[in-house]
Amino acid sequence: MKIAQVAPLIETVPPKTYGGTERVVHYLTEELVAQGHDVTLFASGDSLTNAKHVAVVEESLRCGSVPRDPAIWHQRQLMEVLRRADEFDIIHFHTDFSHFSVMRYINTPHVTTLHGRLDLPDFQTVFDEFSDMPVVSISESQRTPIKNANWVGTVYNGTPGENYVFQPSPDPNEYFAFLGRFSPEKGPERAIEIAKRLGVKLKMAAKIDPVDEAYFAERIRPHLDNPLIEYVGEVNESQKNRLLGGAKALLFPIDWPEPFGLVMTESMACGTPVIAFRNGSVDEVMDNGVSGYIVESIDEAVEAARNVDKIKRRGCRIYFQNRFSAESMSMGYVGVYEKLIKPRSNAIQVSCHQPISNRTTPSATAG
Repeated sequence: MKIAQVAPLIETVPPKTYGGTERVVHYLTEELVAQGHDVTLFASGDSLTNAKHVAVVEESLRCGSVPRDPAIWHQRQLMEVLRRADEFDIIHFHTDFSHFSVMRYINTPHVTTLHGRLDLPDFQTVFDEFSDMPVVSISESQRTPIKNANWVGTVYNGTPGENYVFQPSPDPNEYFAFLGRFSPEKGPERAIEIAKRLGVKLKMAAKIDPVDEAYFAERIRPHLDNPLIEYVGEVNESQKNRLLGGAKALLFPIDWPEPFGLVMTESMACGTPVIAFRNGSVDEVMDNGVSGYIVESIDEAVEAARNVDKIKRRGCRIYFQNRFSAESMSMGYVGVYEKLIKPRSNAIQVSCHQPISNRTTPSATAG
């Protein structure tokens, strides 16, 4: 199968530090290549891949040495995809909605994975207009706000198990981990309170977006004077592996409808249980009592943390392997691709093998 993967240009593929969508695109692309598919990745020039690589900008936009306008460069990338559209059996977009208007006029089958939250008011307007666009959700709960989208599948995010080292026991210098972004919806203040109430160290590895700089300065930085709370900055893959693997538990105290929560599965891959607040996809991704605990308040989270040693770390790893491998994800998407390509193949076959007696010839219509 000839497949185009179209990634956002904000981060490299894979990201050097934070970047959930680009990381998933990387895992999917490499797994499809390993399975023998002919894959072309549209991504920033500093991305690394075993697929064919098409870049319209030399550096990822967030970490580039020159400030660039994301809207302009994503339009440049879209035009390059359109120029090459006939080369592919299917085009897989990971870039939200910006391509919807033009893809109505392109014959190549296409699909879009929606990686973000869908509960914002204007998003319903998008699907009122573009209810024909084939889209994939990354959890069933993600679909809840949008009823009239053309959902063609749900495919859970997957991670290569070999990327994460199973840790049969946590670091003897016990600590909890928080990994993500410093933003209110990710719940870093909840994580800090849980750690303080238990008197256990909390290592926080998180990105600070420009929009969240004031929040970090006002609500998070004052807690860093406490010896229990350590900010370790953004982490790369090997650092994340060690951070998660050594933790007693990952604290995932979200306060928003999380579409998936890749870090939960990364933690499970290390054998580290997760204490997650019930919201968004948590009930789908977690198995309460097996991969950790699902809670609904800080009090419940504190109690769960006290009992986290009852969770078998080997059980976390097995649960991850059974549900969230990169191979499972790629198989899910190949099924989606085949479903979308098949109607076009059937149409071509009918056209090519139409009985001669039913065709209209120039001589029959002349004069």
